[in-house]
Amino acid sequence: MDFKDWEPVYERILKDMGFSREDDERAAFILSAMLHPEKSADIGVLRGLIKDRVTLVCGNAPCLSDELVSVDKCDLTVIAADGATTKLLNKGIVPHIIVTDLDGDIEMELLANKRGSLMVIHAHGDNIDRLKAYVPQFTGVIGSTQTKPLHNVHNFGGFSDGDRCVYIAKEFGAANISLMGFDLDDKDVGPVKRKKLEWARILIKDLGV
Repeated sequence: MDFKDWEPVYERILKDMGFSREDDERAAFILSAMLHPEKSADIGVLRGLIKDRVTLVCGNAPCLSDELVSVDKCDLTVIAADGATTKLLNKGIVPHIIVTDLDGDIEMELLANKRGSLMVIHAHGDNIDRLKAYVPQFTGVIGSTQTKPLHNVHNFGGFSDGDRCVYIAKEFGAANISLMGFDLDDKDVGPVKRKKLEWARILIKDLGV
């Protein structure tokens, strides 16, 4: 993702959601300082997991558990959006990649990480305390941000965990991208989540997925 292409979209999201770019930037710098080489992964690992592979992106909508019944996970790269990790593990599926801002079930994400899941951990203005508390517990970490990227904190595009998964799959050349556990019309959410789902719809549509 060329940040010059993403920045106008990002500014629209900030204005719509009422979030602070300065807070996002501060979170990115904090995450950057925490990413010690021995516990970090190179983005080439992402490329190796995704390029030219059939990729399943799992959101955390309630429908995910039922949809997973029909999945033949052989030869799939599975990317989990944060809380989807729990549902996947409960079905015996360890995601190859977890994309998280650390507001899901941390214990389940740590378990998946110990079983081999690569962690794409996202910094934004509202999760600095969680970054400080939990990033040191993970290995195989790649940092991400929605603002200007740093040398070790990348902007792959996307705003919330689910659509960021899709952007990562697209960025690294997935042969095909399928979605499960996405309910962008969920009525049982509050106004902030409702806006996030609307932005997810826009962003995923822009990718042609």
